Amino acid sequence: MSQVTQESSPILGRLDPVVLDCQHPRELAGFYSALLGQELDPNGDDDWQSLAEPGLSLCFRRVEGAVPPPWPVSRPHLDLIVEDFASGHATVTRLGAVPLDPVEPPPAEGDRRQRVYADPAGHVFSLWLD
Repeated sequence: MSQVTQESSPILGRLDPVVLDCQHPRELAGFYSALLGQELDPNGDDDWQSLAEPGLSLCFRRVEGAVPPPWPVSRPHLDLIVEDFASGHATVTRLGAVPLDPVEPPPAEGDRRQRVYADPAGHVFSLWLD
């Protein structure tokens, strides 16, 4: 595969926010706000909510009847880097995430570098060990 550089290829545009379709944008935004420590955009409403941090943002759009693809089909998904699985697992499950792979809590020591969860609306995300 050839490498494409900015000089050889014009810039088409910029990356827009990552948008998750869901039935309850405020609730799902609250989950990710607590998980990532980011404030909610005060201009959100029942149809659209986003996190207010600068940079690549995470947004939530109301779609009646939205159902994410079932695991393990669900792709793409979000990857979050954590310092240790025990505290990461405890935090995400306390906030309402469901463990998918593996489903048991992490051991004190292990050789896994990734754990997979579903957020309260069913979107898949992974915790990766830093």
